[in-house]
Amino acid sequence: MLKTSQSIHLGGTAKSPDDVKDLHDMGLQFAEIPIIHPEEFVHQIEAYQRLKHELGIYYLCHGPREGDPNDLEALDESYFPRILKILPIMGRLGMFILTIHLWLDSRFVRQAAIDFKVQLLQRILDKAQDAHIMVCLENLSERASDMEIPFERLPLLNMTLDLGHAQLLTEENRAFGFLSRYPDKVRHIHMHDNRGGDSYLDDAHLCPGEGIIDFKRIFQTLRDIGYTRTISLELRPSEIRRCLDDVRELLSF
Repeated sequence: MLKTSQSIHLGGTAKSPDDVKDLHDMGLQFAEIPIIHPEEFVHQIEAYQRLKHELGIYYLCHGPREGDPNDLEALDESYFPRILKILPIMGRLGMFILTIHLWLDSRFVRQAAIDFKVQLLQRILDKAQDAHIMVCLENLSERASDMEIPFERLPLLNMTLDLGHAQLLTEENRAFGFLSRYPDKVRHIHMHDNRGGDSYLDDAHLCPGEGIIDFKRIFQTLRDIGYTRTISLELRPSEIRRCLDDVRELLSF
């Protein structure tokens, strides 16, 4: 018997403690907090801890962008150390999912860089496992086939399925391919809309319903596979407030 979407937890992006308050006021269950510069973020930890205790909300973490996707030296000497600094912050805030960007699209990223990133992911997973943190790789422009090698080689690696990114460089949203091929790997979802396109500039982060993404079909697929985890609205709190009723309607059946 399939679980129902009533078990799905809904949250949103919070770039400040005030954003956390706004999300809680809307009845959302968690906040996904980007930690881009861990050295600066440490000064806000106590404020986030206090809100977590007062409001009963919980947190997930979104890591930094990788920079040049083919610069192996920067990945090793800049990106990886930043991830290592983020892990203890996550522990202090009770964050149990880390979403990371490492572009693996073989159409645009050199094979040597892809191979290096798979090795880098193993190093990240080793450290995250010690901290009891789940690592989820977020799709950018990748096709389902681009994830085959990392998922085969790295059993602990999971996925954040970004529904907006999955609408770019394609006619049909690639979410269907990921959900069909890797239903057990999708552990978190990012939700926002766009009008399609062939560039990162087309990643508009619109409210659901303002673009062309077929969310009804996607949510039917999520119900079919029994998805009962977390969905994060990657929007500003004011935008979330505007579309929240429509999103909740998609979740109810």
